[in-house]
Amino acid sequence: MHRLFAGLRPPPAIRQRLAGIMHGVPGARWQGDDQLHITLRFIGQVDRRAAEDAAHALAAIRFAPLSLHIAGVGGFDVRGRPNALWAGIQPRDAIGQLHRKIDQALVRIGLEPEHRAYLPHITLARLGRSAGPVDRWLADHAGLATDAFDIDAMILFKSHLGREGALYEAVERYPLTG
Repeated sequence: MHRLFAGLRPPPAIRQRLAGIMHGVPGARWQGDDQLHITLRFIGQVDRRAAEDAAHALAAIRFAPLSLHIAGVGGFDVRGRPNALWAGIQPRDAIGQLHRKIDQALVRIGLEPEHRAYLPHITLARLGRSAGPVDRWLADHAGLATDAFDIDAMILFKSHLGREGALYEAVERYPLTG
C-alpha cells in the first residue's frame, strides 16, 4: 500500500523564512525543512495499481505556474484542542482551481472525492496533548507575509509514517506549463 498526496514545494527562501518562526510553543513538534509543503489533494492509502492510475491522472493535468505568497498563520483543532499550526497561502483562487482539477481527475479514476473544504496552507507544527498554549504564538505571527514566490511544478508525494512524524518522498514531478 502507498500513502500518497499531491502537493507543492515552496522554494528554499520561503522555507527558511518559515523556519525562523518555528519555535515558542512548548511541546510542539515543529516540521523539518523536508516536511514543508502545500498539500493540493490527499489521496490516501492506495494499492500499486491505484497509485499508478493516480500518477497518470496527475500527469494529464494542465495548469499554469502559480505565483503565491504566505499570508498569516492559523491553527487547526479537534474538539476545541489545537492540533496543528500553519502558515496561510494566498491567493486562494488559482490554487483552489488546481485543487479542484486534481480532485476531479482522481474521482474519474475511481477515488473518493475530497469532502473537506480546501484551505491552502503549510503545516508548521503538530501539537500533541502536552503542547503548551498557542494563543501568544498566533498573535505574534498573525502578520506574517512574504513576497510572492513562483511554483512551476506539482509533486506526487509518498508519505512514510514513523515515530518522529511523516517522511515525504517525491515520487513524480509534474511541470505546471498551462
